[in-house]
Amino acid sequence: MARRKKKIHPKKILGLILVFLIVVFGSIFMYDYAGISVGSDMREINVKAGATTRDIASELKSEGVIRFPMFFRIISRIGGHDSEYKQGTYMLSESAGYNKIFKTLSDGSAAQTVSVKVTIPEGFELRHIADRLEELGLIDRDEFYREIEHGHFNYPFINALPFRENRLEGYLFPDTYEFLNGESAHDIINAMLARFNEIVYTQENKARAKELGMSFDEMVTLASIVEREAMGDADRKNVSSVFHNRLKSNDYPYLQSCATVQYILKERKTILSQADTKIKSPYNTYINKGLPPGPIASPGAKSIEATLYPNDTDYLFFVLTSDGVHHFSKTFNEHLSYGG
Repeated sequence: MARRKKKIHPKKILGLILVFLIVVFGSIFMYDYAGISVGSDMREINVKAGATTRDIASELKSEGVIRFPMFFRIISRIGGHDSEYKQGTYMLSESAGYNKIFKTLSDGSAAQTVSVKVTIPEGFELRHIADRLEELGLIDRDEFYREIEHGHFNYPFINALPFRENRLEGYLFPDTYEFLNGESAHDIINAMLARFNEIVYTQENKARAKELGMSFDEMVTLASIVEREAMGDADRKNVSSVFHNRLKSNDYPYLQSCATVQYILKERKTILSQADTKIKSPYNTYINKGLPPGPIASPGAKSIEATLYPNDTDYLFFVLTSDGVHHFSKTFNEHLSYGG
């Protein structure tokens, strides 16, 4: 009599397959956990301020230190490491293993002191500041502009600003800064606002702006125009006097500042065309009386001072002549004689 073959139940087959997969994938995950079968090169890991475990796992994966970000996040959560990571730049071997990673990234003293020095010149616009910070690898441009438009910065001069595009234009103080690699766009912007708060937003300056009949924002707006129009310290206070006189004049109430039109054009043209001066924009001071809606650049301390304390003149005009010097005039005829 033929012997019947014992039939293996499908559930047992499925169970064997599952055991096999658990062993295989478990081994792979354990290799990742232990840092086995990876290279020995050192990799730079940048933990930014406010980085999540997901962000860190993605950075570790992109640098080849781990292979399975999801597994790393699970082990990090189980081990209670998610809240322990410290901002900084770290050096980790490709074969570090999870325990080494957890220990290193939780020890702020292990971070490399990697900083970048950056100088923001007077007269830079927000777009120029963003360009420079991006070139140095300090910011993500989109994140920078999100913070400019929507970030919360607790300074009285910011809280008093009206709603407008590029709301922080003029308030990122031009100076030399040193930022750590990995600092957030928020922290970088805040450092520049803090410098403005220290140097510009003083009791003396606030009182003087009020004495001139200007809001603080109006003063900063005029200072930004002075910054962009003046050829240097020699004529800064005379340039300021022209604009102050224009603001008070019934005959010449238009500032007619080329710099405000250049701000619209996003191009610093040496000579404006007639069409340029007729562009419809609230920033065009050739067709709109008084000040534009806000600053057009970041004024430095000297332009702030010149705006608050202009020379006492009757000048209403100035023109840059071929000798590279501004010539100031009280009358239009005199202005024309200089080629204005």
